[in-house]
Amino acid sequence: MNTPLRFGIIGCGVISPTHARSLAELPSAELVAVCDVVEEKARNLAAFYAGMRLEAGRPQVFREYTDLLAQPNVDIVIICTPSGMHAQMGIVAAKSGKNVIVEKPIDVNLKAAQALIDACHEAHVTLSVISQHRFDPPIQALRAAVDEGKLGQLNFGSAHTKWYRAQEYYDSGGWRGTWELDGGGALINQSIHYVDLLRYMMGPVEEISAYTAMRAHQRIEVEDIAVAAVKFKSGAVGFIEGNTAAYPGFVARLDIYGSDGSVIIENDRVSAWELRTGEKYTQQDAPTSFIGGTSSQNIWHYAHRSQLADIIDAVQNIRRPLVTGEDGYRALQLVLAVYESAREHHAVQVQ
Repeated sequence: MNTPLRFGIIGCGVISPTHARSLAELPSAELVAVCDVVEEKARNLAAFYAGMRLEAGRPQVFREYTDLLAQPNVDIVIICTPSGMHAQMGIVAAKSGKNVIVEKPIDVNLKAAQALIDACHEAHVTLSVISQHRFDPPIQALRAAVDEGKLGQLNFGSAHTKWYRAQEYYDSGGWRGTWELDGGGALINQSIHYVDLLRYMMGPVEEISAYTAMRAHQRIEVEDIAVAAVKFKSGAVGFIEGNTAAYPGFVARLDIYGSDGSVIIENDRVSAWELRTGEKYTQQDAPTSFIGGTSSQNIWHYAHRSQLADIIDAVQNIRRPLVTGEDGYRALQLVLAVYESAREHHAVQVQ
């Protein structure tokens, strides 16, 4: 059995307990260090983890992330800071010899994202971006069906995230709803998971034509609604919706329609699985990853745990993780193409 990997978490905000709980349930992992500029947040996360994993002891607490990265007993770091800081911190981590996991999105601009990918390659460390829904059983079953040609020629794919965020959500942190650190609004933050899944199923995108709007919030710079028509390089077409103005919060949905079958996944569960062969979906559904689409604090940890287990195995066995830095780059590329199209009022070609 391989020695457990020792983790550090940088940024102890809303999503960090999901990672800590996942690590506490993985025998191949141990959380040894946590960091936040607000020391109380880091201490609270350390106590939360220690309460679940008594035999592991309490993680060390740091205020400066460079101090955490200087610790020789840290093998891999999870970066959960505001999005616009992901690449900067990840590059320093890679140069410190640490394997790197960043929460979505990989960053807020492509140049920074590519710099992070390059730094990890040069340091010979593993890089992964959190896209935990790829590990949901329905998504894995759909990907297998697509790979095996069971849906025939894919003709249409759409990703809809119809959620709600109250004004208090954006007021809770000065970085939220800013271009500099949040990178955008509903699309890059809440909807990027299903944007990633859309490309994961349908393949590369050729062109995007989009509109964005800010309709239901105040004191933010970014959109709370985004819609985009999508043309895939295969010739298929599709649609993207990202929405945090859909009171009180509804579904995240992925629609994939092919010549021999169609599948709809809503809230991480199969709602339709219709193949010309008559074959039905029989695998276990994933636990719901959110409750009502209303709050990012209502995230279950099962899919995160599965992704972290995959990353640990990839590091230990010197292979690529299922979700790579390049995958994170491509998801960001689509989101930024939507923003460019909406801003410039024309269709945008995706390279």
